[in-house]
Amino acid sequence: FVACSLHDIVRRHLVAYPSLANFPEKVAIQLNDTHPAVAIPELMRILVDEHALAWEKAWEVTQASFGYTNHTLLAEALETWPVELFQRLLPRHLTIIYEINRRFLRQVMNRFPNDEARLARMSIVDDGNGTLESKRIKMAYLAVVGSHSVNGVAALHTELLKANLLHDFHEIWPERFFNVTNGVTPRRWLLAANPLLADAITARIGDGWMTQLDQLAKLADHADDPAFRSEIRSIKQRNKEQLARYIEAEHGISIDRASMFDVQVKRMHEYKRQLLNLLHVVALYLRVKKNPDLAMVPRTFIFGGKAAPAYATAKLIIKLINSVASVVNKDPAVKGKLRVVFLTNYRVSLAERVFPASDLSEQISTAGKEASGTGNMKFALNGALTIGTLDGANVEIREEVGADNFFLFGLTAPQVSELQRRYRPRDHYEQNPELKAVLDLINSGFFEPEHPDLFKPLIYSLLEQDTYMLLADFQSYADCQERVGKTFLDQDRWTRMAILNIAHMGKFSSDRSIHEYADRIWKARGVPG
Repeated sequence: FVACSLHDIVRRHLVAYPSLANFPEKVAIQLNDTHPAVAIPELMRILVDEHALAWEKAWEVTQASFGYTNHTLLAEALETWPVELFQRLLPRHLTIIYEINRRFLRQVMNRFPNDEARLARMSIVDDGNGTLESKRIKMAYLAVVGSHSVNGVAALHTELLKANLLHDFHEIWPERFFNVTNGVTPRRWLLAANPLLADAITARIGDGWMTQLDQLAKLADHADDPAFRSEIRSIKQRNKEQLARYIEAEHGISIDRASMFDVQVKRMHEYKRQLLNLLHVVALYLRVKKNPDLAMVPRTFIFGGKAAPAYATAKLIIKLINSVASVVNKDPAVKGKLRVVFLTNYRVSLAERVFPASDLSEQISTAGKEASGTGNMKFALNGALTIGTLDGANVEIREEVGADNFFLFGLTAPQVSELQRRYRPRDHYEQNPELKAVLDLINSGFFEPEHPDLFKPLIYSLLEQDTYMLLADFQSYADCQERVGKTFLDQDRWTRMAILNIAHMGKFSSDRSIHEYADRIWKARGVPG
């Protein structure tokens, strides 16, 4: 795909212009994460081998043409490709990468003489233990070195890139680093997905928000209007009715439309902490079992998402969610108080049903692990309130909507970093009776009696490692959920908070994101009209 795209780009340029001299002025190529980073040596190959450019000129054109967007802070997602693979399939590209690395390390050496450790850290080529099989190409580093700009996708994410992941590169090229916070298209995620809400907004402030999302700010003037609040509540209820009918048809689970729809839909990953959400579900289940007369807001917990094919732990978490759902939904003791649903085959068309119907948006990743997220924006745009950590775009959403309209819990990214040095997850297990009861119940095989040992690996991992600090954040999360429940009881206040969330989503339009890329990175002028 990289080769075909680049050949076509070069071909079309040469149809319009006599040479490649002005290529960077007419072409901007954005590397969307590390996956297409091999485009850098491929363009070098095209320029040097097929168009006879000198190396220096080809490198100048290449660097000026590429921008790199980093989308993750997880080491596992920063691709490294085996040198042996390049040798077998792309030997010319490997030669080019080696030359890029040689020249780059010479720059580093000139800037930081006698710093062998820095050279080793920054090298595009990881020599491993010296054997061919262990040598790898660090594709993210290749992308940084071969691009004129590097950007993160949320303010916190960009700061963490500069301070940690790409710190050495930021020291050399601070001027290359930008932030462009992600956005979502309001035409898809509000106008098309939630026409009832879109019509209500347009009736109040006009239709300019569809292309200028910051016009939603006018809605804040209507947050205290009882008639508008009533209308927003009615729309939310109609959307919940539609989703409930879908769940009943597809999953055979009856849903209390008046319950709080507490929703977490996203890719399944340990850092996104669907398991933390589920621990809270089990905690509520145990509370009701212990006290059947417990006064609580009825909740329908809705999960959705897919696991990578080889990600066994994520698949086991999906299985646990379904096993908990099977027990909870059949237990008459919690009927009318708790329901758990795992949506099968979560996808965009289903997301268009889910976001408009959601009351509470679960954005509970370990602080410092999520680059940005866009589901958080889609939920808030549709009037869901957020329970979340200071991670990814949550930070900016909270700044925009106001701290009073966001349910914050958990450790911050610096606190996570500090705690990692001395973390003993068992301390939380031993000191928190409710958490201990939850983990013990899962570990006992209660939710899967035919395979009682099935979930033991999950519990063992939490007690011995807990890489993403679920146990450290459990009590803060549970306490915050108590605040959520009390707030939901006051529907007038809840609706006012929802309106203010919608009103302050203007920043999170993809139109703004694309404008920033065009203005700050691509240097492209907008087309009038």
